[in-house]
Amino acid sequence: QVHVVESGGGLVQAGDSLRLSCAASGRAGSSYFMAWFRQAPGKEREFVATIIRPSGSPRYAPSVKDRFTISRGNVRNTIYLQMNDLKPEDTAVYYCAADERPYEYYNRNSYDFWGQGTQVTVSS
Repeated sequence: QVHVVESGGGLVQAGDSLRLSCAASGRAGSSYFMAWFRQAPGKEREFVATIIRPSGSPRYAPSVKDRFTISRGNVRNTIYLQMNDLKPEDTAVYYCAADERPYEYYNRNSYDFWGQGTQVTVSS
């Protein structure tokens, strides 16, 4: 079993910044493909960002590109999401996902392991 934990959400004003953190733990020595998704009220869970392995290249949803930055931590199986210039439409529960081999990095059904989510609320 893989345990995924996110942190860092909160209530901010439009234009502010937040940094989310995520750590995944499972079998010793395992390395996971990790991604961020979000789900707004009444909407489906959508892809936000990931880091492609092994190249390390980031991938972003068009709605967050140039505002959000995903990065790896120094500890294995940790990632961060730096969110700048936040907008009210960024309001959602943000989830971290992990899997050993997701077949489509942007597809939520590709990931077997999920965190509990962290709420991000952006007021106008």
